Amino acid sequence: MTKLRRRMEEELKVRNYRPPTIEAYIAAVRNFARFHGRSPDQMGAEEVRAYLLHLTEERKLSWSTINQTICGIRFFYTKVLGRPIEVGKVAYQKRQRKLPSVLSEQEIIRLLDASADLKERVILMTLYSGGLRLRELIELQPRDIDSVSMRIRIRDGKGGKERYVVLSTTLLEALRRYFRQFRPKEWLFYAGSPELPVNPRTIQRMVREVALRAELSKHVTPHTLRHSYATHLLDHGTNLRYIQELMGHKSSKTTELYFHVSQHALGKVVSPLDRLCVKTGKTAS
Repeated sequence: MTKLRRRMEEELKVRNYRPPTIEAYIAAVRNFARFHGRSPDQMGAEEVRAYLLHLTEERKLSWSTINQTICGIRFFYTKVLGRPIEVGKVAYQKRQRKLPSVLSEQEIIRLLDASADLKERVILMTLYSGGLRLRELIELQPRDIDSVSMRIRIRDGKGGKERYVVLSTTLLEALRRYFRQFRPKEWLFYAGSPELPVNPRTIQRMVREVALRAELSKHVTPHTLRHSYATHLLDHGTNLRYIQELMGHKSSKTTELYFHVSQHALGKVVSPLDRLCVKTGKTAS
């Protein structure tokens, strides 16, 4: 598969796919080939279907993982082999719309207070104050912090979209202390060497550990802070269209999901039972 892999890498790079996506697509085709014990160019639609059935019924992988696998295999047959007919009828799995887990504002305070040092606190503040995705945080550079316009530049968000988010005055003060102590150069948050960005697993582990110290009962990830950011903006009356832009959502339907977890939005709803009780003057006994 060496030659096929090289061709696939080249096709992905020509189309400007990001390194994590390239890695995921190649892994999808590699695992597909290993499952059947044959080169993928010697297989077709039936083998693809059998493999996806295996992932769904036996391995019970999530819809998102399976859909990413389908994307990788589709790319291989369509762009590398020029055989779109092989995957033309392979359907993506229906997306499961689960409500996001969010922290209350008091829980955010507890999380920040539980940070062990300045670096942990600034990372948490940056994730929350701008609603950043984990990869967006990792790829931040010092020049992206614009203290004049009070904006943070997200140079390459999901889908290759560039956007700006508001730079919090509280975060700016913390960042100034962080700059004086750590002197970041190429990357805002670096690993052992200033030339290397911090590893995403390091941030994920850090968030889990801080959440444990804060004694939060909820499962907390970096993305939980992003969900909390959007929900708290909605709670305080920010227009949904602005939230969509700040979050970098392609569709407004993605942003509308936060209506279901917003205390402000739910608080405006009056139960029909309460209306009946007001009209009749009776209460439950």
